[in-house]
Amino acid sequence: MKVAVFRKEHFNAAHRLYNPDWSEEQNEKVFGKCNNPNWHGHNYELVVKLVGEPDPDTGYVYDMKKLSDLIKEHVLKKFDHKNLNLDTEEFKSVNPTAENIAVVIYNTLREHIDDNLEMKVTLYETERNFVEYPA
Repeated sequence: MKVAVFRKEHFNAAHRLYNPDWSEEQNEKVFGKCNNPNWHGHNYELVVKLVGEPDPDTGYVYDMKKLSDLIKEHVLKKFDHKNLNLDTEEFKSVNPTAENIAVVIYNTLREHIDDNLEMKVTLYETERNFVEYPA
């Protein structure tokens, strides 16, 4: 009997989509407004999904307080109210697209969550644009 549990968190961050190997013109053409050299920001919504069998002793798939604490410690502390390009090691050389942010968050949290649990990260960049990893 597998059950899915979800934890939703929120963070704000600025970024610029930019490929340093391209000309300014090509960056502007591909990334448009998201290439603004003065940055732009998003109010990100993060949903972490874990799937597993409830523990017979606790009834939990995963302790949601523990999951909240992990997200706060390893994601929100790093990314909330930060410029992802300038203030984080994770995006010094990785373009901080929603896709790449979701993969970084997944890999960061995966290190702290038992492999017997399935995990998925959904990241809303806007209420209309969101990504999931793994797909």
